[in-house]
Amino acid sequence: MSQILIIITFIAGYAAIVTEHKIHVNKAASALIAGALTWTIFILFSPVKEPVTEAIGEHMADISGILFFLLGAMTIVELIDSHDGFDIITERIRTRNRRKLLWIICIITFFLSALLDNLTTTIVMVSLTRKLLNEERDRWFMAGAVIIAANAGGAWSPMGDVSTTMLWIGQQITAVNIILKLILPSLVCLLVPLTIATFMIKPGLIDRPADSEVKKSKIFPSEKSLVFFSGMFLLLFVPVFKTITHLPPFMPMLLALGMMWGLTEIMHRKKNEKDKGAYSVVHALRKIDTSTILFFLGILLCVSALQSSGILITWAEYLMKNIPNQSVTILVIGILSAIVDNVPLVAAVQKMYPLTVYPTDHYFWEFLAYASGTGGSILIIGSAAGVAAMGMEKITFFWFLKRFALLALLGYFAGAAVYMILF
Repeated sequence: MSQILIIITFIAGYAAIVTEHKIHVNKAASALIAGALTWTIFILFSPVKEPVTEAIGEHMADISGILFFLLGAMTIVELIDSHDGFDIITERIRTRNRRKLLWIICIITFFLSALLDNLTTTIVMVSLTRKLLNEERDRWFMAGAVIIAANAGGAWSPMGDVSTTMLWIGQQITAVNIILKLILPSLVCLLVPLTIATFMIKPGLIDRPADSEVKKSKIFPSEKSLVFFSGMFLLLFVPVFKTITHLPPFMPMLLALGMMWGLTEIMHRKKNEKDKGAYSVVHALRKIDTSTILFFLGILLCVSALQSSGILITWAEYLMKNIPNQSVTILVIGILSAIVDNVPLVAAVQKMYPLTVYPTDHYFWEFLAYASGTGGSILIIGSAAGVAAMGMEKITFFWFLKRFALLALLGYFAGAAVYMILF
């Protein structure tokens, strides 16, 4: 009974999120209500309460880590933006052609996502497109393409996506092998929708914000360069630090934020409070869209309730046992990751099959890494990258569904076909 009520609550919350603009209720509110109610139902119908409270405590440890990671990344990006650091890139992207710009942004996103991760890369690239595009419809379209590129780029790197990292830590895959095996399928997963999107986007020249706004910055070029390169170096250092120390990702991200905070405080120490206020971390924190972080919290609470109540594990086990073809099963799991988070689904599969059944670098694990990493692009709330872009640019669920869901699905199957043919 509790599982049925949890599923109904999750579906109702999901419906409220996707119809945000029709019901005029912020999606963060709907997500928080659904997240709190799913856990409330779970504990009320549990005969023993202690295991449930322990479970939510364990999940909150993981969730808070993700939220702190997001908070740190967004603050660093805002800090770079307040120092006009992204001008270093935008000044070098001279094309005003929409279609050329689409390809440039997506290719950069694809490779940057493998070095950072798909969430951080999306935050950086969506912030960058704001400097390049003045019209909202252009920014939305570019953000939609960035989501697909970031998830495709994250799938072939052990540091690019949480699910791939889980498989790497669990010794189901090795770093070099997953790069060699998945880079081509992941690239095809991007190129197919990107090629189609090229003909969907309106041809012609873009209207850049710099064309319509006269910037009056008090930042010196040396300060701009220092903040930009320091920020990008520290963001790139996050996955390296995590690999070396085995600490959760939010720890190196908070370290990076602290170092950027100290750097900017020292840089502006001789300025008066009024002049340096706009370039401080405190100001950057005020500019962050807190509703995006709360939206993340609500979504992750919902998914954790589905996981702890056994619903996701039941789904995964049902699929694995009732679909005889393993490739088809993995493809279905990938598509499911567009509805619920890919992390608990991958975790359930990891528990079901030990390395004695499928050894390290087996086809099964490699294909699972591809499917779980790229399948989330089909719906905008199917991946951390999509949720971040949705919050930053206020993209609606149905807008993305209408313009990018089919493109992402075609790319997903095209990349899967390439992998199955090759391996």
